[in-house]
Amino acid sequence: MSAEPELIELRELAPTRRAGPGRTRLERANALRIAPGTARNPARQPVLGRGHRFQPAGPTTHTWCDLCGDFIWGVVRKGLQCAHCKFTCHYRCRALVCLDCCGPRDLGWEPALERDTNVDEPVEWETPDLSQAEIEQKIKEYNGQINSNLFMSLNKDGSYTGFIKVQLKLVRPVSVPSSKKPSTLQDARRGLGRSTAVKRRTSFYLPKDAVKHLHVLSRTRAREVIEALLRKFLVVDDPRKFALFERAERHGQVYLRKLSDDEQPLRLRLLAGPSEKALSFVLKENDSGEVNWDAFSLPELHNFLRILQREEEEHLRQIVQKYSHCRQKIQEALHACPLG
Repeated sequence: MSAEPELIELRELAPTRRAGPGRTRLERANALRIAPGTARNPARQPVLGRGHRFQPAGPTTHTWCDLCGDFIWGVVRKGLQCAHCKFTCHYRCRALVCLDCCGPRDLGWEPALERDTNVDEPVEWETPDLSQAEIEQKIKEYNGQINSNLFMSLNKDGSYTGFIKVQLKLVRPVSVPSSKKPSTLQDARRGLGRSTAVKRRTSFYLPKDAVKHLHVLSRTRAREVIEALLRKFLVVDDPRKFALFERAERHGQVYLRKLSDDEQPLRLRLLAGPSEKALSFVLKENDSGEVNWDAFSLPELHNFLRILQREEEEHLRQIVQKYSHCRQKIQEALHACPLG
């Protein structure tokens, strides 16, 4: 028998009628095997990814797991991150990572010239409100400057449509639905019948020069652009894992600014004109260290509080144990000393 441990993650459990008052019955059917122990079929065992050097993620790492897709909760145990490829995952998911490390990814950035800016920092990032006549004039000027058929057009309701180009500069992998079919019809029905069933995912690294053109409305928000990009590439990762940035080159420096969810990229494109140096859009990981807690549902926030409580209790237990051990050693040394 294999000595490899078996880890079981309990899913959301509902009390059954036969359970006693105030108690929840733990059903085996509600448990998910996330690290199989004894292998009956060696052919089904996942091949672990090679080359990773995982280390604890930093305290400002607030992101989603690159393996299971769930948010990495916690304050002390923030999950693991590969020092080379930045693959980030839960501690529990480490044993299931099958994607090989790609090493440090050179995405063609210019770190000596880049400067991250805050949404509220420079006044020149503010965009003016245009009248309908000014919008129409801007569209005519824009269409007269482009060398392609990616024109902007004014609609009867006053809105306008056009194209934006987004460059995907993602360091970490993305996940798409696995093409693996269920082994039996019964497995397929069981998977469809459970809302908490685990979705099969396949992870891979996008090429560094991936570019996508999107046809959007003037009222299309940055968050909707991110969701549309993920749908185009069939990515199943949480959209909150990513952020849309605007990039501008001025006076020999490259400025990056993270767009808020409600900003309208096509409006920014119209104001800046068609020049890529004046403005371009980049999709990156949302690794700013800030968390928009309002974007989470109430069950997610309650679950976060429970995890925080368990983590705090475990951290306090380790601290008390450490000081108790130190106190015991000091007392033993005192008893060993001769009197006088």
